[in-house]
Amino acid sequence: MKSAKVKLSYKEMGQYLHIDFTEFPKYVAPLINLANQFAQGTRPRVVGQLSELIKEFEGKTFSEWEKWYQERKPGAIDEATNRIYQMLQQFKDTLNNVNRETVEMWVRDLVLVKTFIGLKFQEAILRKGAELKGVDWRFASPEEESKGIDGFIGDLPVSIKPSTYKAKGSLPETISCKVIYYEKAKDGIVVDYSEILGI
Repeated sequence: MKSAKVKLSYKEMGQYLHIDFTEFPKYVAPLINLANQFAQGTRPRVVGQLSELIKEFEGKTFSEWEKWYQERKPGAIDEATNRIYQMLQQFKDTLNNVNRETVEMWVRDLVLVKTFIGLKFQEAILRKGAELKGVDWRFASPEEESKGIDGFIGDLPVSIKPSTYKAKGSLPETISCKVIYYEKAKDGIVVDYSEILGI
């Protein structure tokens, strides 16, 4: 039996709507897209809230839409283009300074450093908590781990959980010790020590 689901590519949709679809050389569109993410050239403050503008548009054809849009947002295409082009120029300057050694440093940072930190962050959380309280720390023994304890800050048993854990209405396990919650941030983690600091 045939499926009722059909995929329409942008190119195909363009053909149905009688629009010339632009073909870009390999890697060009993803690079421009990346530059746009940094330059924020197509944000609503630059080009308008397109999802709302298209609802206001009463015409039928692409050429009518293009004329209608240009009248309402004069200069928006140019401003977006300039922002993105300037970012691409910065990319070029940066790429000229990237050599194999730089790429190897990036790969090592991702594969070795960030992986190690990502897998060993509990130790960093325990160490920082101990530093805040001015005490020693240690990991839990296997027997203590079976009771939901990840480590000790001084004599205080603690469990380390993501902040999403407290959002779960019914917790799958009962934790009888203090909990240190953390959440991932862009360049690390944000740790909530309030339970162990009594704040």
